[in-house]
Formats: sequence, C-alpha cells, structure tokens
Amino acid sequence: MRKTNISVEIELDENHVPETMSWNAPDGGVNNETTKAMLLSVWDDKAKEALRIDLWTKEMTQDDMKRFFHQIFISMASSYQRATDEEDVAQKIAEFAEEFAYASKIKG
Repeated sequence: MRKTNISVEIELDENHVPETMSWNAPDGGVNNETTKAMLLSVWDDKAKEALRIDLWTKEMTQDDMKRFFHQIFISMASSYQRATDEEDVAQKIAEFAEEFAYASKIKG
C-alpha cells in the first residue's frame, strides 16, 4: 500500500491568530504554497459527525472570503453529485451557491 502526505503549516501571532499559512501536497505538485484561508473537514465515523478546522489570516479580506465560500458551495454540489449520484439535490446546492453569490454581492 502506498502512503502520501498533505501538510499545513500555520504561524500564529501572540493571540494565537494565524498570520501566515502554507501547505504541501507533494504528490499534487504543491510545495510550500501560501494561502490566506483553509477549511478542513473530516468525518468522525464513530460519532457520525463532521469535525472541522476553519482558519484564515488577518489579511484575508471579506470579499475574498465571500468568493471562497461561493466556490466551496459550487464544489460541494459537484462532490455531492459524484458521491451520491443525486442530481436533484446537487442542483439545489448549486442553486443555493448562486443565491449566495447574489446575496453576498459577489455577483450583481
């Protein structure tokens, strides 16, 4: 069995707020790539619930955060479709993503 590694490095200020973040996924060609935000979710099979880590740096703007969430919603629709083959539900997620884009004023 082959193993791989994805890592995240976070530099915190004195108040434990992220100042810089970078990530590595060598098999995907990502080496020490900086980022201003990350949302990591994992499934806890025993508790049957999602666990998550949401982090962003002080430099992440509200406009970029809105775009980030919009793109996550779109990718969630696609992932949900591939995982469940429930096209109607995936479409509802995609529709919500578009409603979100207008409500958050990233689309006019």
